[in-house]
Amino acid sequence: MQERFFQSYAEHPHGPRARAITAAHPEVRTLMTRNPWTAAILLAIVIGQTLIAYAMGRLGWNYWWLSLLAAYCVGAFANHCNYVAIHEATHNLIFRNKSLNKLMGIIADLPNLNPAAMGFRVYHLKHHSHQGDYEWDADLANHWEARLVGNSWWRKTIWLFLFPFFQLTRPPRLKAITMWDRWFAINFACAIVYDIAVVRLCGWSGLFYLALSFIFSVGLHPVGARWIQEHYTNDPEQETYSYYGPINRVCLNMGYHNEHHDLPSIPWNNLPRLRAMAPEFYEPLKFHPSWTRLLLQFIFDPQYTLFSRIERAKAEEMRVAA
Repeated sequence: MQERFFQSYAEHPHGPRARAITAAHPEVRTLMTRNPWTAAILLAIVIGQTLIAYAMGRLGWNYWWLSLLAAYCVGAFANHCNYVAIHEATHNLIFRNKSLNKLMGIIADLPNLNPAAMGFRVYHLKHHSHQGDYEWDADLANHWEARLVGNSWWRKTIWLFLFPFFQLTRPPRLKAITMWDRWFAINFACAIVYDIAVVRLCGWSGLFYLALSFIFSVGLHPVGARWIQEHYTNDPEQETYSYYGPINRVCLNMGYHNEHHDLPSIPWNNLPRLRAMAPEFYEPLKFHPSWTRLLLQFIFDPQYTLFSRIERAKAEEMRVAA
């Protein structure tokens, strides 16, 4: 079994490719806009998920199986779509005002039941600027985490199901990052108020539906394959992958990940147009056509482990290598 990340001594590919794309196709700058309609989408999802939770609460615990089915078939897609809305807000792609984007992220976070939007904002931006750097990039698994899971299919299944909990173990290893500010406090307070309101209005069975929706939206579900699709690889020559499949329609084009990393100032609705404007840069790249197939491949292919990632060597190591 692979026992360490693939090592790279090169700059991550997105900066050079972005410069080449804008030089060859300066018209792509017209795609760098904001999309306030994302706010309407996330608000509709928050209201819709809350109404479903209310309906499940009225049905009661005798229909727990219906909550499970609804969470897997509807809630997971809805919550994941709002994860993408949080992602858009993180890049300030909904409104021009940064505070309004933060507020939209906090609202989109409500059905997830836990205050994650502001923490995601901090760590995701570091992921972009320090992709593959173990001391800065929370997207890389912990060494102990990767060794614990190994290439066992059942351990990878449990890891996917518990993915959000494993993510909580990663921040302590990162370099000092300011987390506790007034926006994090607002995020935390809003989550607590929403959770209490759900229990009071929808009952514990309504909360159960939302909890399942959250767990499925980031883990053992086709949309959970997004975390594998983005940067897991068994080819050290390519560290970022896109997904061009039908679930993009309900996940706000989140599969266009190479495109997003190249030009993160382009909102979700324009990412397919970026690929169409610069086909010579994207058509040669490998991509995933199916999240479901990738999920099964990751679980059952022993070549896939949490070490199937590219780690960027330190600056001093790069100088030695040069």
